[in-house]
Amino acid sequence: QVQLVESGGGLVQAGRSLRLSCAASGSIFSRNTMGWYRQAPGKQRELVATITSGGSTVYADSVKGRFTISRDNAENTVYLQMNSVKPEDTAVYYCTAHKGWTTYWGQGTQVTVSS
Repeated sequence: QVQLVESGGGLVQAGRSLRLSCAASGSIFSRNTMGWYRQAPGKQRELVATITSGGSTVYADSVKGRFTISRDNAENTVYLQMNSVKPEDTAVYYCTAHKGWTTYWGQGTQVTVSS
């Protein structure tokens, strides 16, 4: 059974930094693409960033240059470093693990950016 547990969310002022963590357990991680998605109130869930097992990354245009996704395969953990956050980054952030055609989701962590 795959479990993804996010942490690190909270209230942060605009312009500051925050780091999200996602601990993965079960038969998944080092060989799987991991990612972060977010959903703001009244909006659809959207991709934030993904990272492959080899370390290749993809970012949404809205976060390029500000957010960095990384992974520690030894610790089965994926991170999202969020710098220069903006009020529009306010959302519930979800960790994902991709295995074949299946996507696993964490329970989400709230990030609120105050102006």
